[in-house]
Amino acid sequence: MWKHMRDYFPISLVKTAELDPSRNYLAGFHPQGIMAPGAFVNLCTESTGFSSLFPGIRPHLIMLPFWFRVPFFREYLMMGGLVTSDKESIAHILNRKGGGNLAAIIIGGAQEALNARPGAYTLLLRNRKGFIKLALLHGAALVPMFSFGENDLFDQVENSPGSWLRWIQDKLQKTTSFSFPLFHGRGIFQYSFGFIPYRQPITTVGLTPRVGTCSKGPCDPGGSCSQPPPTFGSCSGEAHCSAEDPEPLAGGGGPAAPALHQGTVRPLRSPQAQVQRPHRPTLGFLLSASPEDRLALGSPVGSAVI
Repeated sequence: MWKHMRDYFPISLVKTAELDPSRNYLAGFHPQGIMAPGAFVNLCTESTGFSSLFPGIRPHLIMLPFWFRVPFFREYLMMGGLVTSDKESIAHILNRKGGGNLAAIIIGGAQEALNARPGAYTLLLRNRKGFIKLALLHGAALVPMFSFGENDLFDQVENSPGSWLRWIQDKLQKTTSFSFPLFHGRGIFQYSFGFIPYRQPITTVGLTPRVGTCSKGPCDPGGSCSQPPPTFGSCSGEAHCSAEDPEPLAGGGGPAAPALHQGTVRPLRSPQAQVQRPHRPTLGFLLSASPEDRLALGSPVGSAVI
């Protein structure tokens, strides 16, 4: 049944790096879309061959706790590997001994669905850094995932910020934790109106869990990279950018998480190097800085301030 669902769009999963089955991972999934079929088909079924692409890794998609209160439907969801979005549930997966577990969080959530429309990707990232804190606390590596075509499945009624419709939708979302986008797709025998998603290809790409760094010494805060980094992080300075294997956090019990969002990513400095402290340290700096740099900023050695 799931293979028929995969072929309808179609949906494909692209592998760009190996995942070590001896450790646990936390995946940040973008975008939410209307119903997130790409996340469900790739992470909750075997129709795209997840277990063959990533042997030894069992994925778990995070879902709102409400759906687990429905009798029998709860057991059906758990058979697919879905878990609630409670911190305790995510921590249970990330702390499993032996590794081989991947918890995937759709970062934008229900609020991001209100911006889902064909041909555009408006991601909700501000004030959504709690998943990075979870990865740091439990020593899990972050895996960025992006699903191209997720927003092309439905048309949505115009609800630009500031409109009366968006005001009502925002109020309902804050009250119920659900979003109520007014959308439509195609019908069974016609293509003008209905609630069946359009047949548009969905390609989900999982990026490598690494940190973007500068390979030729300290970066100049006022400069720019000679070429864009291969990960979601960015490096400021005229030095060449590269992706290095994550260094372990001192006392943190795991590797440093990669910089998922654009910002200043400082290189790992030696104890002899002079600490150049920015006026306001960025998330990328805190994730990639050495223990000496963090102490100089007043941040605990084994953690980063989110």
